[in-house]
Amino acid sequence: MNKKIGIILGIALLAFFVIGASSAGLFDFLGDEGAADNDDNTLVVGFDAEFPPYGYKDDSGEYVGFDLDLAQEVCDRNNWTLVKQPIDWDAKDAELDSGSIDCIWNGFTINGREDNYTWSEPYIDNKQVVVVKTDSGINSLADLEGKTVETQKDSSALAALEGDNKTLADTFADLTQVADYNTGFMDLESGACDAVAIDIGVAQYQISQKGSDQYKMLDEVISSEQYGVGFKKGNDELKDKVQATLDEMFEDGTVEEIAQKYDTYGVPGALITK
Repeated sequence: MNKKIGIILGIALLAFFVIGASSAGLFDFLGDEGAADNDDNTLVVGFDAEFPPYGYKDDSGEYVGFDLDLAQEVCDRNNWTLVKQPIDWDAKDAELDSGSIDCIWNGFTINGREDNYTWSEPYIDNKQVVVVKTDSGINSLADLEGKTVETQKDSSALAALEGDNKTLADTFADLTQVADYNTGFMDLESGACDAVAIDIGVAQYQISQKGSDQYKMLDEVISSEQYGVGFKKGNDELKDKVQATLDEMFEDGTVEEIAQKYDTYGVPGALITK
């Protein structure tokens, strides 16, 4: 009997040391279910942190914006935790494909990308415009002939100027891509470029910050498009949950209420009526 007890104790002790030596693997195994639960209750939103009014850093250092406010309300209603994940805009596909973010929610244009993502329904009608210095003498798109125009990499404005509006872009002296629109406006201020092609909401924000005595927006638009929430291709389950909550928010007036916070940037007027 003592021998049997000794064998049992020996096996138990061996198992203890084996498990201890591979505790990371054991905890990883046990944590798989926990990680899945965590994933189910966490929404990681990828966004450009320099794209007001949809996503940006305010004076207190907090990430805010119309789209982030929408995402927060969606999470609150589903008992999810929102993780605001700033990303390099030209690396957004890699972020989404790797699973480091769950969706791209940041003034994200559907047009021309319809087959690349699983999309929510569009919720914003947006326009691409041109901002110049008020005293530049540039008053129309035709006046951009021979000028240097900047826009963000992989932006809708760039897509328009390389696509349907290439004829216009061909009249420019140069169409330069920059990492973000803050850089574009610094270049505009310094004279390194003559104009910035940009989303209308961001243009209105910059003009409101700098003043209409410094910048103005041309009346003519480059193009129009619609914004949606982009999910990894095939992720219909998450898209459907988010869409159902957004539909509720449109119906009870919450989307309009949030949009009013960004009235200065023209967001309420750009909402698509549901």
